[in-house]
Amino acid sequence: MEFFFVLAVKTMEFSELTLINPCDYLSDRARWLAHASNDILEQAKVLDNLPYALKSFDFVIGTTAKKRSVKKDYFPLSGLTQLLVSKGNSVNKVAIVFGREESGLKNQELKCCDIVSTVPLQTSYPSRNLAQAIMLYAYELSKLNYRTETHYAENKESFPALKQKAHAALREVGFKKETNIYPRFMERLSFLTQDDVHLLHSFCNKFLENEK
Repeated sequence: MEFFFVLAVKTMEFSELTLINPCDYLSDRARWLAHASNDILEQAKVLDNLPYALKSFDFVIGTTAKKRSVKKDYFPLSGLTQLLVSKGNSVNKVAIVFGREESGLKNQELKCCDIVSTVPLQTSYPSRNLAQAIMLYAYELSKLNYRTETHYAENKESFPALKQKAHAALREVGFKKETNIYPRFMERLSFLTQDDVHLLHSFCNKFLENEK
């Protein structure tokens, strides 16, 4: 893995980096490639399990350059900032997941993400290296860093809480995870705005209450 991308992370004023099963990320070469951003490498969290790494996040965005069968909707990079803004206080902590330099994210890893995003290219050969991809996403999402910082109290009507209620409601009406509608329903939840999330919370609360 090349570590030019660490400079992209710092340049756009992001500071949190998690590495899953990395190579020797503190080698001399890695430090040299991370020019002036060694602090990002040194403070990076290192884990061996992606699902575990994502547990503390409210919303997870996977990235891919190619169409995959595990998701139906692919959100363009240019619309991500507005999508996140529209979620208001239903989402607090967001993760952007990038795959391997050679092969990207596996299908099973994309399933861990709420949505999948891509950068539309004017070519039939959609290829870019990891550092380029991270710089594009960091630049686009850095716009969020200029907004007024808000500290959220525990939110019982958050997006993660809604997903749990939706899981329960789908089970109650007989839709198992193996059915086609189950993953599709959960995927579409990811595109809801803050008002939609709060509205669906009210519906799920009433529905699950009546099912007891």
